[in-house]
Amino acid sequence: MPKQLPVLDPAPHPVCCAPLASAPLSAADARTLASRLKALADPARLRLLSLMMANEDLEACTCDLTAALGLSQPTVSHHMKKLGDEGLVRAHRKEGPWTYYRVVPEALAGLAHVIAPAASPSGT
Repeated sequence: MPKQLPVLDPAPHPVCCAPLASAPLSAADARTLASRLKALADPARLRLLSLMMANEDLEACTCDLTAALGLSQPTVSHHMKKLGDEGLVRAHRKEGPWTYYRVVPEALAGLAHVIAPAASPSGT
């Protein structure tokens, strides 16, 4: 039977700041947002997220991710840790040596909300 990992808070990393178009960022908010965007600014991490998001349950095993990307297990684990540290994915369960990760959709939606341009008053 797979080992269930502890249930994590669904939003361990709330959106750091107001939308960019609403007010200038503070220095602290800029550092937080940059750290989250930096976690995404890697081709391998973007591919990992894409593979996970293509699954109906937004989940993938490191065993599947290593094969799909042609990366070693330690390399995939490193990338998943970076994404996890920023709250974009979380470890969901373990089966033997493999960890299953799940995307945190709220975290990605929060980032999208922060960087989305403000709606034009005229609707254009």
